[in-house]
Amino acid sequence: MYSACTFAQTSNKLAVGLNINQFQKDFGIGLHVTSPFFIQNSIAIRLGGNVQWLQHVDDKQTTTWTAFPAFQLGVKGKHPILNEQLHVYGEGGSMLLLPNSKFSTNQFVIGGYGLFGFEFKPKSKLAYFIELGGVGTGAIADKVTAKPFYSNGFMTSTGFRLYL
Repeated sequence: MYSACTFAQTSNKLAVGLNINQFQKDFGIGLHVTSPFFIQNSIAIRLGGNVQWLQHVDDKQTTTWTAFPAFQLGVKGKHPILNEQLHVYGEGGSMLLLPNSKFSTNQFVIGGYGLFGFEFKPKSKLAYFIELGGVGTGAIADKVTAKPFYSNGFMTSTGFRLYL
């Protein structure tokens, strides 16, 4: 049976994680830090940084992958559904992209994201997660033929977190 007191004692810690993700068609890897939970142990702040790759055709008409950084700052609300081992959560926040000059004339692009996640904790300090959601930045690769949108639309992320 779920005990709020037990959950608060073991899960209210700083967490550091590693993830792989996809924002629309842009593959990425990243690191994130989640604050301890507050307001009745249900709300936390998460800060993350990712390296994303935009697949596009370059000026030599060759398909290439070009890296660019993306940063996220969000508010996370979490609720246990099976003792301390399975949690569902929602998160929303802002995103900052620093486009590569090879595909964009913009210095930066600001947008937002929202997601739902599932976290499985087989050990008290280790958790695995999967997240599904959407990202909207309005980012356009204006130096690329056809000027495609990037980092817009459906997003997925999976990885693990270590609770310190």
